[in-house]
Amino acid sequence: MEENEIKVNKPGKKKKKRRKKRYLLKLCIALLAVLGAYKLLHSPIFDIQRITVENNAYYTSEQIIALSGVGPGENIFRVSTRGVRNRLLSDPYILSVKMKRRLPAELVLHIAERAEAAFVRDGDECVIIDENGLVLRRTETAPLLTELGNLKLAEAEPGRPLVAEENAALTDTLNLLKKVKNAELYFKKVDISNIIIRAYVFDRLVCEGTPAHLSENLDELKKRLLDLKEQGIERGTVKVGGDRYIAWQPVSE
Repeated sequence: MEENEIKVNKPGKKKKKRRKKRYLLKLCIALLAVLGAYKLLHSPIFDIQRITVENNAYYTSEQIIALSGVGPGENIFRVSTRGVRNRLLSDPYILSVKMKRRLPAELVLHIAERAEAAFVRDGDECVIIDENGLVLRRTETAPLLTELGNLKLAEAEPGRPLVAEENAALTDTLNLLKKVKNAELYFKKVDISNIIIRAYVFDRLVCEGTPAHLSENLDELKKRLLDLKEQGIERGTVKVGGDRYIAWQPVSE
């Protein structure tokens, strides 16, 4: 190389160096941002300070919180929605769960519960079921619910559907009870059979008919029962058939 020769850098190399520096700078900024976000999300600011339970009726808020497995002091972002949901849904009374995070430190559990609808005696215990026949619990104390009689139980475990030899008649009766509730009527006891059921308003005031006929004539039946109540009558039989057939049969003295 001659002494007076001048070395010239190519423009392309300078651009590549600048691009590399910019890339490294952006990478460092991104890493710092991720690290900062991680530290922020895991800071005490987001530790749960309050757990709110909504729409619960059977269980208290404290019981729901205990069932959820979540407690104050946990990081709100580390709480698993699926885990909370699965733990709560393992209880027969819990129908559905929605979990919401109210930042920075409140967790909200919105609960839908199954309601007790009737019970069946099984030896010395009472098996309590919901309107669809799911077993909610067993108890030795008879609840203030409609009793379903004349059933031969095959399975009655909490969290599972009640199974009886008269399953078809049981299903028809449960559907009837839903309509009875909507009509603001109440049967103290229903003796189930494959044809005619006996629905007790009082110990000695009974409505007789098929579940279908009773369902079809609830409005007329309600009027007749109100008439009997106004007359102070608590004994006798109301027979219900098709085509709005309702006949009152008093008790023979």
